[in-house]
Amino acid sequence: MNPTTWSLVVHGGSGVIDRADLKSEQDRAYRAALRAAAEAGAAVLKAGATAVDAVEATVRVLEDDPLFNAGRGAVYTAEGRAELDAAIMDGASLAAGAVAGSTRTRNPVSLARAVMEHSDHVLLGGQGADAFAASRSLAQVDPAYFFVGRRWRALEKHLAREGLPIPPRPPGARPDEALASLAHDEGKRGTVGCVARDAAGHVAAATSTGGTTGKRWGRVGDSPLIGAGTYASDRGAAISGTGEGEYFIRLGVAREICALVELKGFRLQAAVDQVIQTELTALGGQGGVIAVAPDGQMAWSFNTSGMYRARIADGRALEVAIYKDES
Repeated sequence: MNPTTWSLVVHGGSGVIDRADLKSEQDRAYRAALRAAAEAGAAVLKAGATAVDAVEATVRVLEDDPLFNAGRGAVYTAEGRAELDAAIMDGASLAAGAVAGSTRTRNPVSLARAVMEHSDHVLLGGQGADAFAASRSLAQVDPAYFFVGRRWRALEKHLAREGLPIPPRPPGARPDEALASLAHDEGKRGTVGCVARDAAGHVAAATSTGGTTGKRWGRVGDSPLIGAGTYASDRGAAISGTGEGEYFIRLGVAREICALVELKGFRLQAAVDQVIQTELTALGGQGGVIAVAPDGQMAWSFNTSGMYRARIADGRALEVAIYKDES
């Protein structure tokens, strides 16, 4: 690929996403949402901005969309809260920022970027993360903002199966909106993310999630952990993952892919396939990744029945896909 061009890949989560699982209106809604997110990021790159700018802009679109398990559409903990995790990383400098357990910040990816650029830290959690967000004048919302009826019903079913008490709905929770009612439960693998390569040849990655339905005890998955669900280096690649976070953490999935490219000379598609189709699968984990290399290579790989995904590059048409049998 010409070194002056840009490329971008986006995902909206992997999991149990067979053609039979989605109604036609759901299929259309998810494809339209992925298209809108990818086009938002592409517009940033076309304007000459950085890969970091592009991945943040893309993930913000997905966080604001109730279809996805991130931001407004996040799943609920066993206590009936939306606890949000996110990370962002700049491949040019290896600077990174992340948050875990945010409950009031509208766009956790922007909070992660603020941690990266305006603090001495990499990862902030819980009330401290939201307090830092408020100190940076990032938009704060009432927890009812995150309410999606379909996600709440998924929580009720989960807790009933586990024999756990069902908490009261968040005060001020609104009735379902038409779009929110189309949200599909992907199981334990709902996440959103974006990777990009800008015209200067720098890469970046960002990931955001609500975690798993009915999570307890302050559980944190791979998304905000640098090297597990999110990683970017101009010496290798930028990666964003979606899947069973405990397995991604144990394998260090994102850093492992980057190391195969940087240290062993793997082509990007071969690297993501090695880690997802061989190493993750052998360990018993499920999920997928998207990736982009400094030379513009784009790749994705997943061992689930589907993954919401899209990619676009300078001079290359936008591709949007959901199911395993799509390109």
